[in-house]
Amino acid sequence: MIKFVALYKHPEDKEKFDEHYFSTHAPITEKIPGLLKMDVTKFVGSPMGGESEYYLMCEMYYESMDTFKTAMKTEEAKASGKDLMSFAKGIVTFMIGEEVNE
Repeated sequence: MIKFVALYKHPEDKEKFDEHYFSTHAPITEKIPGLLKMDVTKFVGSPMGGESEYYLMCEMYYESMDTFKTAMKTEEAKASGKDLMSFAKGIVTFMIGEEVNE
């Protein structure tokens, strides 16, 4: 299983960010072919106390690296990326991981 992770730092306007993310961006992203599941987490603190460096995390699951690569070439993925850059450019970091079950 491949996991594509988007980590968002704190936006300047959290209310505006949330409105766009949950009303516009997430529905666009959920349409990407091959996406099995999408989990969104809003961080509420850090283990050391205080505010986390990150505001939100989205984990998107794909069956395999080939499935993920194919999905990223679709019009739906391109639309998601274009929308993302319209409201989160400079505050988002991406990572790709492979789940390891030992």
